[in-house]
Amino acid sequence: MRFATALFDLDGTLIDSIGLIVDSYHHTLAVHGFPPRSDADWIRGIGTPLTAQLSEYGEDEATLAAMIATYRAYNIANHDARVRAYPGIPEVIRDLHAAGVHIGIVTSKNRSGTERGLRVAAITEFVRVIVGADDVTHHKPHREPVDRALALLEADRETTVFIGDSVHDMRSGRASGVQTAAALWGPFSRDELARAEPDAFLERPDDLRALILADAASPSTAAHSPE
Repeated sequence: MRFATALFDLDGTLIDSIGLIVDSYHHTLAVHGFPPRSDADWIRGIGTPLTAQLSEYGEDEATLAAMIATYRAYNIANHDARVRAYPGIPEVIRDLHAAGVHIGIVTSKNRSGTERGLRVAAITEFVRVIVGADDVTHHKPHREPVDRALALLEADRETTVFIGDSVHDMRSGRASGVQTAAALWGPFSRDELARAEPDAFLERPDDLRALILADAASPSTAAHSPE
């Protein structure tokens, strides 16, 4: 086994929920009378909490809280019909668990939304810890979420990898001192993710087996070496 612990982002990494997330933001702005923004604008902020994404619209705490409530109500109402695990993810997670890998989730989504996503993906039973937006003071790209997951799992940084689909994930993992792997099946391109200098790129979910369980990365998980 190359890594004893695997930490995963959720949205865009384990579950295909990006379309619903973007539509939830569009719906929220429309309900509260703000002009629309492009899909690309919202996608750039994926991986950061709702409070960060909507903070510029909250003239006061009550307005921001109302917008977050609108977002969550729409998202929950449409969640199970629109969210699915990426093809191959349930099988890979099951295999990693069977091999003895400790699996944790590090996400900017709140805990209840995270648990719902894991249920839809049918991987709840394989996840040992969840660190969500409501579990930390500083969110990704800060190191705190990864540090907290490591502490909960009593994991060694040298044998831990953090897999995510955004630069926020990569920077959080690097700041914490763990290896990082960029999932290219999410909304961000290789060029965009390369700016955060991940240690490896993953073309498809099946590449996770080679990355985590093998003694060395396969060609499809070739390490990124900026130096």
